[in-house]
Amino acid sequence: MSGAAVKRTPQARAIRAFALVSFVVLAYFASRAHGAGKGGEVVLAIGLFLLGGTLLAELLEPLRVPHLTGYLAVGILSGPHVLHLVDHGTVESMTKLNALALALIAFAGGAELKLDLLRKGLRSLLVTSFLQTVLVLVGATVVFVLARPLIPFVAGMDSRALLGVALLWGVLAVTRSPSATLGVLAQTRAKGLLTSYTLAFVMSSDVIVVVLSALVIALARTLTMPGVELTLSGFDALGHELLGSVALGTTLGLVMIVYMRFVGRQLLVVLVALGFGFTEILSYLRLEPLLTFLVAGFLVQNLSSYGEKLLHAIEDMASVVYVIFFATAGAHLDLPLIRQYWVVALLLFSSRFALTWIANAFSTRIAKDGPLIRKWGFSGMVSQAGVTIALAATIERAFPTFGPKLRSLAIATVALCELVGPVLFKAALDSAKESEAFRDPPPSSGRAPKSA
Repeated sequence: MSGAAVKRTPQARAIRAFALVSFVVLAYFASRAHGAGKGGEVVLAIGLFLLGGTLLAELLEPLRVPHLTGYLAVGILSGPHVLHLVDHGTVESMTKLNALALALIAFAGGAELKLDLLRKGLRSLLVTSFLQTVLVLVGATVVFVLARPLIPFVAGMDSRALLGVALLWGVLAVTRSPSATLGVLAQTRAKGLLTSYTLAFVMSSDVIVVVLSALVIALARTLTMPGVELTLSGFDALGHELLGSVALGTTLGLVMIVYMRFVGRQLLVVLVALGFGFTEILSYLRLEPLLTFLVAGFLVQNLSSYGEKLLHAIEDMASVVYVIFFATAGAHLDLPLIRQYWVVALLLFSSRFALTWIANAFSTRIAKDGPLIRKWGFSGMVSQAGVTIALAATIERAFPTFGPKLRSLAIATVALCELVGPVLFKAALDSAKESEAFRDPPPSSGRAPKSA
């Protein structure tokens, strides 16, 4: 992704707008041509997402919205529910690229977590993680129960089963979006207190979600499935997943350090191989890819001097991979489903937003954080994306009676989070003057701040 916004003339923006319209028209006719084959359709879709997403992101820069909002918009417009430039089958084929994107996101997230910064903000991180988890989980569960009349698939459930489904919704509400956070940071090149605070919380929250989701799913089974009792057998798999992911992530981090020390070449090829091949191995072993790559990136940053080199390599790939990742996410949104659930989705999104803000107000006061974190600390916690959808898919498999409908409701709510969260976080970074385009120049430079 590009860094700070570059000042462009109205004429340049008009040319880009004309190029975008022309490309969409060409893509429209190309999508209706026969004989391209599945491989050709995927190539056309990648080209459409890359060029269209980049052009639209640049056109939206005067509005100070994140680039990934433009990528999402191109995906939505060109997807199977609007212009139908990309069909369902092609979108499903392109989701395989998510493995590479998630690997890069986790690697970058781990490499951004520097040990000295974590030590300084440890108290704040612990308090925030605890209150954001507890208050959002409990609050979202209560709101779901109260919203029962608006949710058809729980209307006939007894109170016990309803509580089980509501707890599952509560754990979905606790999830955050490392991809959206790092996508905004990659564009803004932000540095500062709010950036470090958000990174530390969002990346560490994935570990909390892995543990919490296993506990809640086990409890929900006893509440929604007659005859099922709570046992400790399910926690063996949780221990295997956590310890195995950390162990393999540690090994991968040490191997990466050795490779960068003695070879150091073709790092992009290595990252692509890890993103595709190594992720398949992790899935086979039933380990958590995000946690594994997060640990690996953390070790490279804090046990060697190659952390910045790793980050630069990821940045070189992110400009392409992130565009495809978010555009595919936009194309994957089921707009008819959102229309069906929009009332309850808006209610659940708004309540989660409010709970996140309230939890931030309490946690920052208890941790005695400064005014910047008290005002904007919640801004990076609103977004949801891949982690939420992946957890919803896990719930769907575990609870086949109501799981598919709960997943559909989750996707509708995630769509709102994807549209609002990144915009809010970028606005907070700009307001805090942590974005590169808004940071004050060094006193000796004598230059004025860059314009957005």
